[in-house]
Amino acid sequence: MKTRTSDEVAFVQQEPAQVPLRMVARGLLFALLLVASWSAAFIFWPSPGRVNVVVGEPSPRDIKAPRQITYISQARTDTSRALAASKVGDVYTNPDMGVATKQLGAIQDIADYITAIRYDAFADAPRKLALIREIPALELSPEVQSSLVGLDEDGWQSVITETLRVLDLTMREEIREGEIDDARSRVQRLTTHTLSDEQQKMVIALTQNMIVPNSFFDARQTELNRQAAREEVDPVLWTIREGESVLREGEIVTDLALEKLEVLGLLNASVGWQDSVGIVLFCLAIVVALSTYVARSQPLLLSRPKRELLLLLLLVAVGLAARMAIPGHTLIPYVFPAAAVTMLVSILLNVELAMVTSSIVAVIVGFSAGGSMELVVYVLVGSMIGALVTWRMDHLGAFVRAAAYVALANATVILAFRLHSQLYDALGLVQLLAMALANAVLSASLVFVAFSLVGRLFGITTSLQLLELARPTQTLFRQLLIQAPGTYHHSIVISNMAERAAQAIGADALLSRVGCYYHDIGKISRPYFFAENQSDGENPHDKLDPKTSAEIIIAHTADGLALARRHGLPRRIWDFIAEHHGTTLVSYFHQRAIQESGNEPVDDADFRYPGPRPQTKETAIVMLADSVEACVRANRPSTQSEMEHIIHRMISNRLMDGQLDECDLTLKDLDRVRAAFNSVLQGIFHPRIEYPEAVHGPTPQNTSGSS
Repeated sequence: MKTRTSDEVAFVQQEPAQVPLRMVARGLLFALLLVASWSAAFIFWPSPGRVNVVVGEPSPRDIKAPRQITYISQARTDTSRALAASKVGDVYTNPDMGVATKQLGAIQDIADYITAIRYDAFADAPRKLALIREIPALELSPEVQSSLVGLDEDGWQSVITETLRVLDLTMREEIREGEIDDARSRVQRLTTHTLSDEQQKMVIALTQNMIVPNSFFDARQTELNRQAAREEVDPVLWTIREGESVLREGEIVTDLALEKLEVLGLLNASVGWQDSVGIVLFCLAIVVALSTYVARSQPLLLSRPKRELLLLLLLVAVGLAARMAIPGHTLIPYVFPAAAVTMLVSILLNVELAMVTSSIVAVIVGFSAGGSMELVVYVLVGSMIGALVTWRMDHLGAFVRAAAYVALANATVILAFRLHSQLYDALGLVQLLAMALANAVLSASLVFVAFSLVGRLFGITTSLQLLELARPTQTLFRQLLIQAPGTYHHSIVISNMAERAAQAIGADALLSRVGCYYHDIGKISRPYFFAENQSDGENPHDKLDPKTSAEIIIAHTADGLALARRHGLPRRIWDFIAEHHGTTLVSYFHQRAIQESGNEPVDDADFRYPGPRPQTKETAIVMLADSVEACVRANRPSTQSEMEHIIHRMISNRLMDGQLDECDLTLKDLDRVRAAFNSVLQGIFHPRIEYPEAVHGPTPQNTSGSS
């Protein structure tokens, strides 16, 4: 058999793994299903917290703000700007002196016409009155009309002069449309009192008929001024407090209430294509980040379809649940058991994956809550703490501990945000802290109920299953003690070695220990064919040919798998049974076959375990512990250096034989494994003091103490 040099081994370990096409296809299907399910939930699933309302119609139910938000209120800004614009008065043009000149010319023409009528020798008095009444735009009482005809010449000239003066004074003042009556009322005060009453009435009548507006409304300038006033008003920031009543049942919906519903995300408006595209891109970005992480850091997940399906279902479930429970509620988001998802991922899959999952769940919850940073941090911190506390859970008390730590983390985040913003009241703060405690208890309870069921359903070995299998009273383990005591003792020794080594390199120590307990369980079928169970000095292999003996020895892995299936052992334990010898040779009988064959070739395949080679750190550790312990027990080293040499040699042999090529143990890990093995074996196979034989006669007094 060709062996590899250390350089070749190092090259193989650095060689990038080729991902099978089916794993790539499953990964793409995982990503597509996750994007599709999240997008559909956010786009098409109706939010229970949203309402359909119309301005001017009564509200169908009471609606409260689920969270605090500060925003620029367009409705209040418009109201403030409208108020500022309303305070701007109408703008009028300056008095137009051209109008005054025109009216003075007009009254002069009228006076000349009346003078001509007065001197008309061919017209009698009735005819003159008729001609005066026909003057356009001149409305005079009959009394004034008679005075115009009958007044003497000097009096008439005085009237004309006074009329021109009073009209000139009046038209110099600003006269707006709608203010003509006010201007006419001022004429009497301007008329001189040196005239007779009859003359004053004539001046007032003539002047009032000639008063017209000389200042006009400037619509353009008025609008410019009002627009400037609007622009001077800053946008109005408005804060909606958490729990604040937005609408009460039966209350008429206003523009302001509609705006509040819209900014809080409570308005059940139709989703436009822009919203749909934005949601899909949001989901796609998260899934791409998760998929990249899994492909780079968790490739083993892609090779285990059931675990991949479990992660998919958990993420889909949390997305749907968040969409259904969070929008439109004030306290429910703080009870939403997001930490349960990451705790399950930590227990059943991987703690590093749980950390990434906690970030994703926090973003999903925050998105469902309309972008609440407080909820994002609340879920992120609580989920991470829960995942770390339940990581490698070794007893049921871990659930209580997880609930306590998650509750403390939740309360800390709530207090941090509320005290910083100073937007809280005593009752509201107590309610939130109660929700934080309920969240922790609910999350831990859900995990406690679900993880054993989910683990069995998806073929995942849980720590509680391992603890149950580690009990000495377990049926199959007890059979090993009774029927193959030597193998039982061997399993106990290497379990100590494997557990110490797993702790040293960060592998699963509990899984390694329990895997050692059952790795040789197949020897129960024929225990007397294995040296550790032979106590009477007889070896049945002496009567068998090497090939038959090798077949019996190799069969203990197949027999172990059959027993594991029959007794319902978890599949992770099956891996230890099948992989703890990898594809190594049964070297003792292989050498015997070579010696007995003479010149005939010996087929190595008849003496080689079927494998597979170790696929994980834990099964690789058990392989190394199994071979090292057997070699140390056989050679009985008398010094520490001999012990270290045997351990180094056996590990190097497995490495050079390529048995470790398919697991992710590094050379640094192997150094730590070697040191852990040496520490345990020194305590078991240490040199012992050879006591002298007892001397007959009086026993000398022991002055140095007992030994």
